[in-house]
Amino acid sequence: MITFKRLDHFHVCVPPNRLEEAKDFYGKVIGLELIERPDHIFSSPGYWFNIGNVQLHVGVEEPLPRSIRHTALEVTDVDAALIHLQDNGVEILDEPVIPGRKRFAFIDPFGNRMELLQIL
Repeated sequence: MITFKRLDHFHVCVPPNRLEEAKDFYGKVIGLELIERPDHIFSSPGYWFNIGNVQLHVGVEEPLPRSIRHTALEVTDVDAALIHLQDNGVEILDEPVIPGRKRFAFIDPFGNRMELLQIL
């Protein structure tokens, strides 16, 4: 048996020529805190961001076809998050209803799917 403590980080990929755009999207549009990344230990560029007590790691990779793979993040006000992303032209996807959760997904400019949810 494995006993888990918490999620530490998740990683999304962006095309190599769009890394700086990803830094702006996650830092300015989404509003995440850019944190230090130990670049000297990695062979490819990237950025790290704080999301509460979890980190988002952004790295480079040639794009893959869109899929249903995603990360789900709990937020305090899913309606406000939806409006904010719509106001910034982010692609929104409806999600099936799950009792006790209000949720939607979005596609970042690089094809990564993310779900935001609020526990009701």
